[in-house]
Amino acid sequence: MKPEEDICVCHHVSLNKLKNFIKRENPEVPSQLSECLGAGTSCGWCIPFLKKIHGCHVRGQSMDLTVSFENYAERRKQHNMKKSIKKADDPT
Repeated sequence: MKPEEDICVCHHVSLNKLKNFIKRENPEVPSQLSECLGAGTSCGWCIPFLKKIHGCHVRGQSMDLTVSFENYAERRKQHNMKKSIKKADDPT
């Protein structure tokens, strides 16, 4: 994934913004990445990726994702469709 591409598509938080936030703030837990423009607080698709980026930072590894944005966006779309169907089937 390119640095300028969004990890959190809902809030338009790019990989580069997340990297800079992590370097500046040194969050102790992945959930603190939500302080970076609300990353991970909407559909939830990006949460595993936020955890991965945080884990790489903690281990001193490169905070890059090897998935293409096109593949990432398609998988997110499928995730949200499944989530919508599940929500529609919930009788509560």
